[in-house]
Amino acid sequence: MLGHFGLLFMLGGFATLTPLIALAAWPGEIRHAPAFAVPGATAAMAGWLMTRVFRPRPSHSLTMAEGGVVLVLAWGGISILSAIPLMATLGLNFTQAVFESVSGWTTTGLSVVDVTTAPKSVLLWRSIMQFLGGAGMAVALLSAGGGPLGQGFILAEGRGDQLVPNVRRSARLVAWIYGGYAVAGTIAYRLAGMDFFDSVNHTFAAISTGGFSTRPASIGAWDSPAVEAVSIALMLVGSFNFQTVHLALTRRWRAFLGNAEMQATFVLVPVSALVAMVFLWRTVYPTLGESFRHGVFETVSALTTTGFSLTAYSAWPATAVFVLIVLMLIGGHSGSTAGGLKQLRLHLFARTVGWEVKRILRPRSAIVVREFRMGADVQSAQPSHFTDLAAIGALYAACLAVSVTVCLCHGIDLQSAVFEMVSCLSTVGLSIGATTADTPAPVLWSGTAGMFLGRLEFLIVAVAIVKVVTDFAALRSGSR
Repeated sequence: MLGHFGLLFMLGGFATLTPLIALAAWPGEIRHAPAFAVPGATAAMAGWLMTRVFRPRPSHSLTMAEGGVVLVLAWGGISILSAIPLMATLGLNFTQAVFESVSGWTTTGLSVVDVTTAPKSVLLWRSIMQFLGGAGMAVALLSAGGGPLGQGFILAEGRGDQLVPNVRRSARLVAWIYGGYAVAGTIAYRLAGMDFFDSVNHTFAAISTGGFSTRPASIGAWDSPAVEAVSIALMLVGSFNFQTVHLALTRRWRAFLGNAEMQATFVLVPVSALVAMVFLWRTVYPTLGESFRHGVFETVSALTTTGFSLTAYSAWPATAVFVLIVLMLIGGHSGSTAGGLKQLRLHLFARTVGWEVKRILRPRSAIVVREFRMGADVQSAQPSHFTDLAAIGALYAACLAVSVTVCLCHGIDLQSAVFEMVSCLSTVGLSIGATTADTPAPVLWSGTAGMFLGRLEFLIVAVAIVKVVTDFAALRSGSR
């Protein structure tokens, strides 16, 4: 396992070096080069040495439990590594820097950085973290030709749906699709009126459903329907399951349109936008058109867990804020860059209610077919689907209760505490104003833990902890 961790840590080191390439465009920021070069080169060398000392065996593929341990170690180690440039260039303390780093890698987008004074190299680094974090460790390692991993590692990363039978080829297809998003998004933003730097940064943030921006007012800084339209399109495709996107690219439209999560999106987007528009019309925005514009953008941003915004929510009525909280809880598609409880689980929950009603109304001898379409296949609903829903829901609720309590103990009001911690746990990035550089350290650490757990979907962290504890206990008992 340490060999696999070394591979990932080495890739994290190389990633830390990438802002150095852009320094050629900003020679005035060359003084920041050591902040990226020293930790990046050190991590790359350390990771390489680990792969030499703990070389992964070609015949050994990781189980899901082992993959979970590697992922937890890798996400934690790379997040701390990525915080070093933020401390060196911006003067952030350790808590703030780790919060920002975890927010980037988990594609959350909550920020304690003043983007008006931050160097461009740092702004680019924040976007790169989100771009790579959205792709995921498994895709990064497999598409780069890393060592043997096995299906367990892919499942632990949340990439269980393969585009093609071969795991490595599937990861490379995901990387190509993701890269295509980046190119298309940059061009679209340029055509909409952004400069090249902003186009790249906001494309990385949109397709990763991350939400970091180069402006304090986020997308609202442009006040442009064209920029907003591009953002909505990129946020949506970023929240789609890569397998579903592959169906569209291969023109299997029936499977694409019949997909359970696509059907959920087709219902949630217009309904939530309409509800938000009704709550905003005349209470916040005087015209129906302006209410519609804000309603659509903010609800798509919340549902896709991107975190871009057009406005602050201080003037919004509690009903409209509640709509955003519900959408953040739901989140995007499984196997995508988005967070939240995922639309597939919502779809199965709703279908279960329908199936049970049919079962009660029909004769006892009647058989209720419990099927749904996921990807290219029609699947039967299994007990494991519902135990997964119950387990994730219970862990989410427990973590939310703890994190909200931490906020309340530090003087944050209930609405703000719930909004901010749901944003963390669902890796959204929308903020009602409770996350700033002055936020108390316990609240930031609570948010950091929430983002980490939300990105790895709770169970993987629990499995990793149990695996380490049991292995350590077995090791101790064997040494006696």
